[in-house]
Amino acid sequence: MTQVELYQALKSIGYPVAYGSFSSPVTPPFIVYQFAYSNDMMADNVNYVAIDDFQVELYTAKKDLTAEQKVQDKLKELGLPYRKFETYLDTENLYQILYEIQLLGG
Repeated sequence: MTQVELYQALKSIGYPVAYGSFSSPVTPPFIVYQFAYSNDMMADNVNYVAIDDFQVELYTAKKDLTAEQKVQDKLKELGLPYRKFETYLDTENLYQILYEIQLLGG
């Protein structure tokens, strides 16, 4: 899966989506995703398989289990295992649900 395909898949959930950040304020729920780091498979001083780690962040004004389930269902549909983290951002008055995923060969 490529980064472009990831973007299209996230958009299909129905929430606003941006890479990194939005250029103007949006109303939650919304999704932001970005590259975090590479974790390529290497041997003999060669990168054999590109493994790009991304963060998919869901922001909601209240604890929104339905929105979380939509994101999780999409990641499962795409065959993307994830780690999930949650925090409340006091300064923004938003919940942040962060999903760590890997794109192989993208």
